[in-house]
Amino acid sequence: MLEGKEKINHNVTTFWFRPPHEVSYIAGQFIEITLPHANPDERGIKHWFTLSSSPTDPLLSITTKYASEKSSTFKRILFNLKIGDEIQMSDPMGDFVLPKDKTIPLVFVAGGIGITPFHSIVKWLLDTGEKRKIQVILAAHAAEDLLFVDLFRQYGVEPVLAVDTDGRRLSGRFILDTIGKPGNKLIYVSGPEPMVETLNADLEKLGAAKNQLVGDFFPGYEVI
Repeated sequence: MLEGKEKINHNVTTFWFRPPHEVSYIAGQFIEITLPHANPDERGIKHWFTLSSSPTDPLLSITTKYASEKSSTFKRILFNLKIGDEIQMSDPMGDFVLPKDKTIPLVFVAGGIGITPFHSIVKWLLDTGEKRKIQVILAAHAAEDLLFVDLFRQYGVEPVLAVDTDGRRLSGRFILDTIGKPGNKLIYVSGPEPMVETLNADLEKLGAAKNQLVGDFFPGYEVI
């Protein structure tokens, strides 16, 4: 059931849902939402969303973008939901989660709305008091599109910002120039599918091992 909506910026909203029973999940996992409606477009009545909430939160949340001229019929239905409306949601799943070894240094690279799993993870780390060594790179077309920067600062991490309008475009070279040698770091990349595929391929060419790269992509979004 939809419990609340929170507008994050000019085109991004967080939706808070109260499940009918307790849901167990790991920070960084995703769910599938089904919204049956008449005359759906080719993107259908089901969409995947990473949970932006932390397992420590009493409600489940997703955070997503709405572009009126390009959004699917699904998104129109989602953004027009009223408080109290019921939805169909799968159990959480996925392996875009923290490694069990707490000593492994981590790099979080988010393109646009790809920040949602990192919001879930860092919120969970803050709430539980668990300390990890993390570097963060956030990419966006413009500064006004950056999301949740203050959350990382609360955790003691100052994100490096790759903003197109500032002439700082995200690339494999940009990532390595920022974080230094890959060493034994795990590099998590989340964002539009072409972005994730391109960055992971570039990072491999530049010396990162395939097993150091963890990808999570969002179909249907433009490249950052």
